[in-house]
Amino acid sequence: MSDLSVLLEASGALAGAGGLGYARVRAPRVWWSLVGLPVTWGRFTVTYRSTMDVCGLTVQPSALRAFLVRNVARRDVQPVPPKIRRVSGASTGLRVTLRLPAGLEPADVAAASQRLRHAWGVHSVNVVETRPGVVELRMTGYDVLRRVRMPRRRVPSGPMVVPVALRDDGTAFVRDYRAVPHALTLGANQSGKSMYQRNLIKGLARLPVALIGIDCKRGVEQAPYAARLSALATNPQQASEVLDALVSEMEARFDALKEHQSTTPVTATGELASDIWGLPADRRPVPVVVLVDEVAELFLVATKKDEERRDRMVMQLIRLAQMARAVGIYLEICGQRFGSELGRGATTLRAQLTGRVVHRVNDKQTAEMGLGDIAPEAMFAATSIPPDRPGLAVAGDTSGGWSRIRTPRTSIGETAAVCREYAHLVPDLPALAAFRPATPAVPTAPGGPSLVKPVPAID
Repeated sequence: MSDLSVLLEASGALAGAGGLGYARVRAPRVWWSLVGLPVTWGRFTVTYRSTMDVCGLTVQPSALRAFLVRNVARRDVQPVPPKIRRVSGASTGLRVTLRLPAGLEPADVAAASQRLRHAWGVHSVNVVETRPGVVELRMTGYDVLRRVRMPRRRVPSGPMVVPVALRDDGTAFVRDYRAVPHALTLGANQSGKSMYQRNLIKGLARLPVALIGIDCKRGVEQAPYAARLSALATNPQQASEVLDALVSEMEARFDALKEHQSTTPVTATGELASDIWGLPADRRPVPVVVLVDEVAELFLVATKKDEERRDRMVMQLIRLAQMARAVGIYLEICGQRFGSELGRGATTLRAQLTGRVVHRVNDKQTAEMGLGDIAPEAMFAATSIPPDRPGLAVAGDTSGGWSRIRTPRTSIGETAAVCREYAHLVPDLPALAAFRPATPAVPTAPGGPSLVKPVPAID
């Protein structure tokens, strides 16, 4: 009997170890919650002071503290590490809030993030400054970008906020058009650029906004979403006409905003509405998002007579990028390259695009076009994206920060179904009514109604 019990115990231990090994590969969240989190938390607690010391993240104590330690506590004076304010676990990693002592800054902690990652045995360590003197270490226990699962909690929300992708620290990457009005997305073929746009359209379709599509590839990318589009241009000539109509709409909105300012009495604080979000809800025009699928098609010309149209389109895009934010018109521009070789006005337009997302690119120069002027250190990360991970990208902004992101896999059919579901949200824009695309008919599912009249088997 004792031999049998020993055998059962050994079998149970082997089965448990095998189950944990399987969970680590197939269900990393389960493995992290059961094994990774307790082990990492314990390692962090035991080795925190020594790790901070060897990583150069300690400072000498103040004279008063050194005097008290030496004369009251009767101990040797030790360097002071950042003070731990809070430690919390999550299904993807561990978060630690630190109060920095005098003499340290967030950049010092960020520079040591790779050393901290190896010291505590986690997949990555991201440093985020929450307020002056306080940083948050966001440790990720495993590669959350291998299988993208968007978080259900702690997702920012707002009138123009769309969750698009997952960051490498387990948080959601969102497009907040009020904070970052215009954005540029670059990427080579099969890099996941179209997947990013699908997720963006899928999220925007649920919001009360007008979507304007400019797809000069005969509409093969954006035509399936026609049910939710207020306008669609499928060639350069139509794109020029749509941009002219958008500029006219922008000027009309500026006139309405100025009229509201002239008829509104000045408040005690002297504040007046400087954009549409300061208008009353019943007088606020609907926001407009312009989705340009391949910006190079608007710059390239085949004959000399097309140059005038090209110059006009570029001028209109620059005007929209410079002024349209205040009246709720936002640009979302995609392309494979966006350099000065496209022609006059390319760099001027690119400078107005605050948000940058760079997928896998074919050369360093393309990464420099997207990230070189806002986050130079992110260019190496963009050029090292493997080809077997479509959707992986580097997102940066003008604050100098950047992060790795990956969009969840979404098919054209899923996005098109969401567009048809929310087709009733298409606003009435008279200036763009002439460019409203025809909604394609929904194909009948197999097993639908038959046109053949059944013949009864028995009269």
